[in-house]
Amino acid sequence: MTFTEHPLASTSSGPYGITAGPDGALWFTEIHAGRIGRVSVDGQVSSFALPTPDSGPAIIVSGPDGALWFTESKAHRIGRMTTDGKVTEFPVPTPNASPFGLTVGPDGALWFAELMANRLGRITLDGRITEFPLPSPDSMPSAIAVGSDGALWFTQNKGNRIGRMTTAGQVSEYALPTPNAGPVGITAGPDDALWFVEILANRIGRITTEGHITEHPLPREGAKPHAIITGGDGALWFTQWGSNHIGRMTPDGRVTEYAIPTDKAEPHGLALGPDGAVWFAEEVGKIGRLAVR
Repeated sequence: MTFTEHPLASTSSGPYGITAGPDGALWFTEIHAGRIGRVSVDGQVSSFALPTPDSGPAIIVSGPDGALWFTESKAHRIGRMTTDGKVTEFPVPTPNASPFGLTVGPDGALWFAELMANRLGRITLDGRITEFPLPSPDSMPSAIAVGSDGALWFTQNKGNRIGRMTTAGQVSEYALPTPNAGPVGITAGPDDALWFVEILANRIGRITTEGHITEHPLPREGAKPHAIITGGDGALWFTQWGSNHIGRMTPDGRVTEYAIPTDKAEPHGLALGPDGAVWFAEEVGKIGRLAVR
């Protein structure tokens, strides 16, 4: 097991979301600085300023058009950046929507969760946005992923549910067994199910495409799991914001934890890199890399 950490120019820029880019590098958001950063697999860091300094870029993904797409949670826009740093921004129609979670949909568009507007949004590659209201009020949709059934699955942080939406906008909702669990990150698992974190209940959850839910408690109290991905090894990897660890869970619920070298790093987003390592964003102004052999 090897950790590497790459410091950014500013310790207060707040690296948050991260994704593997189309150019073989990792791209990340700097939520406090209004910037999009890039780090090569050998640790070379660069950064691009957004038109609005306080736009709050949050989640970032590599789009089907070879560009980087990201949510601007404070400016209420969806952003697009080419790998040479050219930015286009698209305002979300609903005021103060606070777009957060983002994923590439099964239809070639980008789908996003609107934290404060209680909607899911869809944006085409040419910037046309459609919004779909959710049936339960104030559910605070947070993260979003595509399931093996071709639907959009999303966490409802305040609603304490996992939601499912077809590309036509039909919604199903599934209540979590644990009250006030605070689901956040969600990902398509290696087993055709969806896996998600419960930041307040200190658990990792699993939901089948039929809606059956299983919860796995974490061994470390106060771990505060936040983001989750499926790794190249067929396990689930997640950040533990509260306990300063990167966690790994096998599909049968076995957990391994890896302590981050920097104290109180506050890890948020993570991504599988082209080198097979797990890369993650640290609130303290670093991009981390974890290679397990």
